[in-house]
Amino acid sequence: MTKLRINLALQGGGAHGAFTWGVLDRLLQEDDLEIAAIAGTSAGALNAAALKSGMLGGGHEGGRAALDALWAEVAHNSSAGMSQWFAQDLFSPSIMSKALELSPMYAFADAINRMTSPYASGPFYNHPLQSIVDCLDYGDVCAPEGPDLFIGATNVRSGKVKVFKDAEIGPNALLASACLPTLFRAVEIDGDLPPETSLSLM
Repeated sequence: MTKLRINLALQGGGAHGAFTWGVLDRLLQEDDLEIAAIAGTSAGALNAAALKSGMLGGGHEGGRAALDALWAEVAHNSSAGMSQWFAQDLFSPSIMSKALELSPMYAFADAINRMTSPYASGPFYNHPLQSIVDCLDYGDVCAPEGPDLFIGATNVRSGKVKVFKDAEIGPNALLASACLPTLFRAVEIDGDLPPETSLSLM
């Protein structure tokens, strides 16, 4: 049977990433598809890395299992930054704007959030996504076999997109891709700080 080769572009945003997991799970049930390349940013980068890692050793079923394990780890992460990471894209901007305009509780919570910083905890800071990215097998994530993998992040100093590929992809590349400046500390890679999601890919 001839397989249809496809490339995947996975967008960021915690809630979008969870939705994408379900779409990928369904896609991986199709035996006539071959995934040639995967690009991702933020939650899409986590999905992309887990998908490649799982597929390398176990094909489509391995990819499904790796995505299940990734999102089980996300579900067990109870840090405050995680809930905000997910909430950022649950509703359309117009609905959120109107609801927030009328909500005194949100105004209070937003004021508190603006007075705190991920840098305020000093040496005691622990990145909320660290335990999640540490669960991945980077030997498989960076392997030359399997789908090509591309992870995007934005360099905060230049504003330019940095695309990580192959051996460049490690825990810090994934953390940089998923970094929202008001929630997480910037991630320094090779003397540069590339925080914030880079692109909306999909």
